[in-house]
Amino acid sequence: MARELLMETAEPIRVVLVDDHAVLRQGLRRLLEDEPDIEVVGEAANGLEAIAVTRALAPDLVLMDVVMPRLNGLEATKQIKQSNPATAILVLSAHDDDRYVLGLLEAGAAGYLLKSATAQEVIHAMRAVHAGEAVLHPAIAGRLLSRASRPPTRILAAQGNELLTEREVEVLRCAARGLSNKEIAGQLVLSVPTVKAHLVNIFNKMGVGSRTEAVMRALNQGWMEMDAIGGEAVAGLRERPRGYGGAA
Repeated sequence: MARELLMETAEPIRVVLVDDHAVLRQGLRRLLEDEPDIEVVGEAANGLEAIAVTRALAPDLVLMDVVMPRLNGLEATKQIKQSNPATAILVLSAHDDDRYVLGLLEAGAAGYLLKSATAQEVIHAMRAVHAGEAVLHPAIAGRLLSRASRPPTRILAAQGNELLTEREVEVLRCAARGLSNKEIAGQLVLSVPTVKAHLVNIFNKMGVGSRTEAVMRALNQGWMEMDAIGGEAVAGLRERPRGYGGAA
């Protein structure tokens, strides 16, 4: 009851649905109409429409398909993150090819789900992404992390080569293992607001908008190695089938 009251009083998550199949968009809209904390404010049938609608409405979140006519989801994501960096993008696709997954995450998508996910998994993932959590479908998480294994170097920020502090590195490594803000706080003996503050600093230094982007960039650039996060990274993501990251 308290959770429902909080959802009713808080500002709803404003969402744009992007998919070239009208039936799927209609189904998602009907599904989300029952969620008091989520409001569908627009739709788009292709990448060009997605860019235009996002620029006009500045939603909190875009639920993005990948393969679409006129402009695909990858190119649309790149342009949306340039014009609307505060808008989170959650990919919902039937494709789990590495070129799509890695490309979209590197372009700024906050997470990637497959269309085999259940309705509740999609809803939970939308809330998690809006809260700044990582969202990776367990079917692709292990493969992506294994591809990203490289020799370690110092962790540098993308802008100005500003070094992350030792504490920020610890927080980022915990995030890479799939831990929520609350779990990171417990492990590092910090308060949840302090963890969030560290994450904001990490995002600003690295020039990213979510923990998913931060982790993927650190792994892909060789700033962290797989041994630094260990097998728990894959296990932790696979053990979250209903939340794919879960908000703290």
